[in-house]
Amino acid sequence: MINGPDEVWVERSGRLERTRVRFEGSDDLLGYIHRWISWSGGRIDASCPIADGRMPDGARVHAVLPPLAPTGPMVSIRRWPAERPDLVVLAKWGMLDVASKDLLIAAVDEGFSIVISGGTGSGKTTLLNALIAHVNPDERIVTVEETPELVPSHPHVVSLLTRSQNVEGKGEVESAELLKAALRMRPDRIVVGEVRGREAFHALAAMSTGHEGSMMTVHARSAGEVPDRLVTLALQERTAASEDSLRRSVIAAFDLYVHLERRGERRLVVSIESDRE
Repeated sequence: MINGPDEVWVERSGRLERTRVRFEGSDDLLGYIHRWISWSGGRIDASCPIADGRMPDGARVHAVLPPLAPTGPMVSIRRWPAERPDLVVLAKWGMLDVASKDLLIAAVDEGFSIVISGGTGSGKTTLLNALIAHVNPDERIVTVEETPELVPSHPHVVSLLTRSQNVEGKGEVESAELLKAALRMRPDRIVVGEVRGREAFHALAAMSTGHEGSMMTVHARSAGEVPDRLVTLALQERTAASEDSLRRSVIAAFDLYVHLERRGERRLVVSIESDRE
């Protein structure tokens, strides 16, 4: 995390530490920002003061320029660990117990559809990557994301990424459109990195009509809050059905609700629930 040319922080094992890294000044930092964003074809300037990018090694970059960041350019860089842990490794790390690990491995093998919930930084993407690692290698997975966070250990993954509009206000491609495209790509499973808006409607439609074993994450405070949260998001779609119909779609779509919490430096699976009898 870069809060300015002389203030650089790093997170290690859940702890924030200030480093001795320094830039020569705001112009020097701005030069690096332009380079980082341009690597993935992005643009950041006075007309586009917020931008996301991706470095060649896969690290995700998010930058904000003045006047939106009044004290100077700010950057967040997220790097992924070289190791891609599966559920067995996460259990060794203490993220979930052995019984939960065995349950989730069996659920993936049986083709259960799973929704993962939790707050920011609770480990939702880490768990989703681990679940994908246990999918049969003969299956075809199509992922839909706004930012490239999924790095699954699976031999047959097709990744789709949204695109923001350009400075002329054109060219935007949202998750909802990508979900429609995913359905035409012969997926065995569809994985949505995080549902944030009207794409929830299309995700529910896909997952409740034949694409068993699909997975998604959603920001929620508890597993019990997830159905209401998904209904609220799905109602943003103009063609959405009634609230009662959407609630039935949620029930039909998912077999398991997995909720995570961040407690101090630890990220934990705190509940696994099901509406199935």
